Amino acid sequence: MHSVLQTTQPHETAIAHSEGVSADEFRAALARLAAGVVLVTAHDAEHGPRGEDVGMTATAFLSVSLDPPLVMVSVRNDSRMDDLLERQPLWAVSVLSESQRHIAGRFAMKGRISDRLLFEDIPYASGTATGAPLVRGALSTLECRTEQRVTAGDHTLVIGRVLTATAPSTESGPLTYFKGKYRQLG
Repeated sequence: MHSVLQTTQPHETAIAHSEGVSADEFRAALARLAAGVVLVTAHDAEHGPRGEDVGMTATAFLSVSLDPPLVMVSVRNDSRMDDLLERQPLWAVSVLSESQRHIAGRFAMKGRISDRLLFEDIPYASGTATGAPLVRGALSTLECRTEQRVTAGDHTLVIGRVLTATAPSTESGPLTYFKGKYRQLG
């Protein structure tokens, strides 16, 4: 005999889920969630004779697991970073400080042809495990290898195993994003 799971009582009706939320309503509601700002980077060895470094500002970045050490970043489907991370499993993250707002703004621009000029005056070092740019002065840096990719609507969630992590001593605070603007704590 099979048991049946009943989610409502016979005299109750199920509450309908909202399916009509607009993009503007959704964006406005989530703009109230403060987020840290990171620069996700990777080296595209197939672009040009020496390759090209690629970067993307992200606020949808989080820790997933301590054992093993996993993080996740959300990238827009069919973006340059999504295309690159689909074929290149090595990437890095620089957690930006409050003094690095200009870096966040620069790499948040849509429709750019090349990232070469964007990196030109930013101090960085290439990661030893990934070859991806690690921004100097960042609050912390992580080098990662993709473990899993999950399509979620118009974005892909890229889950990466952390290969290296550094957290240099700093007096600077984090760069945050709240109500559509970059902000400092305090």
